[in-house]
Amino acid sequence: MTGQANRRLAETLGNLAIEMQGQDSGTDTLHSIVNGAARIVPGVRWAGISMIEDGRVTPKVPSDPIVAKLDDLQTELRDGPSFSALRQQHTVVIDDMCTDERWPRYAREAVELGVQSLLSFRLFVESKNLGALNLYGDEAGAFSDESIEIGTIVAQHAAVAMFGSSAEGQFRTALAGRDIIGQAKGILMHRDNLTGVQAFALLTVASQEANMKLVDVARWLVTEHENGVPEPQS
Repeated sequence: MTGQANRRLAETLGNLAIEMQGQDSGTDTLHSIVNGAARIVPGVRWAGISMIEDGRVTPKVPSDPIVAKLDDLQTELRDGPSFSALRQQHTVVIDDMCTDERWPRYAREAVELGVQSLLSFRLFVESKNLGALNLYGDEAGAFSDESIEIGTIVAQHAAVAMFGSSAEGQFRTALAGRDIIGQAKGILMHRDNLTGVQAFALLTVASQEANMKLVDVARWLVTEHENGVPEPQS
């Protein structure tokens, strides 16, 4: 790329990174990634993110129903470019669906949907796989070396944004769980005249015997307590 093109790409990626970081939820972050990839990467007609969850390829924020259909097909086949990008940890390039022989049924059905070419980038941070960014073209040879270069950079930005969003969500969940456990301890301490250690031990035993997560036992106890509190007299 020329120096001017490099500067334009750097500016665009910087703006995209700011947009990703400013999102309030994981879904908003994924939308920014998909929309940004469609704008930035030359040759893209459709885009989406695939997550592999419990052996299934789950489409996230597909730009078109075509993208979701192709992810569902990969789940049915238990194979495809998204699986390959994640398992083999490399970018998958399909220049022409009509001549690619790696996934014949996938390629055949993609062509029937109007998809002629594909790029699939693994989204990862260190050794943690987050999913795959899939970009589709409506003609053979839609993607150039520049498309791959830019797509790789977008995928790197996207992985960092996704990891940050996931970590923040896990942190909020952990805080909420700690709060509900604290409430449950307080209820037991007051109701049964227990110490904090005794109340926590009681919750732990109940969790093990009921085969429930500790936070779920705590949430049940708090709900039961609140349901039993009489309404204030008006």
